[in-house]
Amino acid sequence: MQPKQYGIFSLPVIVGALGFFVDIYDLLLFNITRRSSLTELGVPENELKNIGENLLSWQMLGLTIGGILWGILGDKKGRKSVLFSSILLYSLATVANGFVTDVEQYRWIRFIAALGLAGELGASITLTSELLPKEKRGIAAAIIATSGVFGTITAYFIHYLSDENWRLCYFIGGGMGLALLFLRVGFLESHMFAAVKKDNTPRGNFLMLLNNKERFVRYLRAITIGLPVWYIIGIIISFSDEFAKQFGIAGFDQPKALMLQYVALVFGDMGAGLLSNYLKSRKKTLYIFYGITAFFILLFFVLRGGGSAFNMYLICMGLGFGSGISVLYITMSAEQFGTNLRSTVAVSVPNLVRGFLPLMLLLFQFLRSNVVFNNYVTGAWVTGVIILAIGIYSVSKTKETFAKDLDFVEL
Repeated sequence: MQPKQYGIFSLPVIVGALGFFVDIYDLLLFNITRRSSLTELGVPENELKNIGENLLSWQMLGLTIGGILWGILGDKKGRKSVLFSSILLYSLATVANGFVTDVEQYRWIRFIAALGLAGELGASITLTSELLPKEKRGIAAAIIATSGVFGTITAYFIHYLSDENWRLCYFIGGGMGLALLFLRVGFLESHMFAAVKKDNTPRGNFLMLLNNKERFVRYLRAITIGLPVWYIIGIIISFSDEFAKQFGIAGFDQPKALMLQYVALVFGDMGAGLLSNYLKSRKKTLYIFYGITAFFILLFFVLRGGGSAFNMYLICMGLGFGSGISVLYITMSAEQFGTNLRSTVAVSVPNLVRGFLPLMLLLFQFLRSNVVFNNYVTGAWVTGVIILAIGIYSVSKTKETFAKDLDFVEL
């Protein structure tokens, strides 16, 4: 019997989009509430930056570990079970975030929430990639991305309209996640996974990604393609208030910059998905968006944020549009690997990209304190050049995956 053909507005795509909405709401909520929450918890002004970097690193560590665990479970137990379990974990942890009373509690709860968050997007992309016709995968990915990143916009306005009540922001995020569980109940499993499950093909064996040189290099490139995205989000935008100080710009609001960046990222993700379908090439689209990102990085540092808060917001939006390749590179990673490892890869790749942020922060910290550079701004743009070069090289060595038949396994 032929498997059911799903359209771009079918239940798997809609639920994936809503899941990504809640995922991004929670993931970026710490960046939006960082100053207000840490200040209320008694962190002095001169420690906000360092403690903020530390908590962000713990969150990314949770995403890294969770990405590997949920990815393996997705191939062993099924995509549907990962979607259900991961959203339950991060929803409960997000509610708990609203009750923290000190930085230590905050650190551990963000770590646990990140463990849960790690399973959402990759499992959704894996499932929709396997259920939808190959010609529609890019469009479905664009829909998921477009709907999902509105989570950041929602988080910003809830934080703003609630007079920076960061605890309420976490309660609402957890409540939305729990509500989403009801939509998961009638979700169908991938027919490709169901077929592989019937035979003795090894599934979810993470060591298979490490014990074969060609497969390991393919996996590593899938990760490094996404690094420029989190250089933009995790360094330039997350600490844009610090850059505004360095540039001598007054009246700059970091949560607003993050929200505007994600407004632009909505259009970037949509554009990347549609453009890859039009060009019939993932690789050409990635090169184009890397070029856009490089252009706005240049504007950001050469024009020193544009000289005013308004101009800096515009440049942050340009950076957001250029970095709108998140779902595209996750889709590309899913398309590169067989059904028995697809969830392991698609779930772990975006989280390992996020998990590289602490290493990028260490590189940034080293460069800004190095005797050669010894400058916050210089250290930041040199870090960006290195990260972007790694991404471009990785794309150049990766095979095109547009319209690739996904009904195969890794042996």
